[in-house]
Amino acid sequence: MLNRFARALFTTLFAPIARFLLKLGISPDAVTIVGTLGVCVGALAFYPRGSFFWGTIFITCFVFSDMIDGNMARQSGRSSVWGAYLDSTLDRVGDAAIFSGLILYYAGKGDNMVMTALALACLVLGSVVSYAKARAEGLGMTANVGIAERADRLVAVLVTTGLVGIPFLHLPTAVLGVVLALLAVASLITVIQRMLTVRQQALAAETGA
Repeated sequence: MLNRFARALFTTLFAPIARFLLKLGISPDAVTIVGTLGVCVGALAFYPRGSFFWGTIFITCFVFSDMIDGNMARQSGRSSVWGAYLDSTLDRVGDAAIFSGLILYYAGKGDNMVMTALALACLVLGSVVSYAKARAEGLGMTANVGIAERADRLVAVLVTTGLVGIPFLHLPTAVLGVVLALLAVASLITVIQRMLTVRQQALAAETGA
């Protein structure tokens, strides 16, 4: 959903940054790699210690590299299959780091097995959502459907985690728990939606419809 409504806005906002980085001789691939490393460091260095607010701020400084690198590639005319592959693969790494950071905290210092299970469910189901689309495309079909795309999941977990981490707000852990539960359910629904979409295409191809 956010991909459809916000991507055009962010593309315009990040265009000057992309242009500046290209003038410095920085490649889109370098931005992709640095952005992923930043997200991983923020998630795995801050979240396991319970520093949710500053971890989210740190991650946010790097998470938009996903849009900047694509903007750079288009401006430079260097869009490539390799660049798309690298970007998509490292996106999964960054997402996994975010939920892994939460899992490490709640399985350790946070001592909350329910939250651990919810974060783990989001990690696993989020990976399956991405795989369902990638596998469909690998078979020559499409699976661009679902109520919980990557951007939706990412914004929801980062905003909520950041707010829970602000001391003076005193938001209970349950708030993040509810969001994680909703994300897990939405991810499961998205997987089912994508499977049904691919099934329709596969049956249509078999019957020649």
